Amino acid sequence: MGIIGDVFGTLFGGGRNIVAETAGVFRVNAEAEAERDAQASQAALAQFATEFALARQGGFDRFVDGLNRLPRPMMAFGVIGLFAAAMGDPDWFAARMAGIALVPEPLWWLLGAIVSFYFGARHQAKGQEFRRSVTETVSRAAQAGSGQDGNPALDSWRQDAAR
Repeated sequence: MGIIGDVFGTLFGGGRNIVAETAGVFRVNAEAEAERDAQASQAALAQFATEFALARQGGFDRFVDGLNRLPRPMMAFGVIGLFAAAMGDPDWFAARMAGIALVPEPLWWLLGAIVSFYFGARHQAKGQEFRRSVTETVSRAAQAGSGQDGNPALDSWRQDAAR
């Protein structure tokens, strides 16, 4: 090598790549960063898979869920239909509204109670189903995790949510 090789060896280290070692202090190792990103993506996908896993339901359950989704759209389209009827044939619409005006007030109260109980019961059932799914998701995540909670607040929350 000669004198110049000895000088470079003394300045930059004998056989070591000082440039790569020094650059590693100032720049992230791309390979290690890619590995960490891949692990984080896999962990996130695994969490989403447990969180959004749907419980399998039978055909009857799916049918009833479909029926339960009909009243709100039917009511909205019904109101739009009333506007269209009022514009299309005002005399016909006025006659129908005069008939509705003759309905006694207790029947309106009864209709209001039926609609309120229907939507209230549906809201409560959906809320309970949501809380149950959250509890199951947290339980599965805790089981898939370290297996040791040691968190009294989380244990208390799980007991309250299970009731």
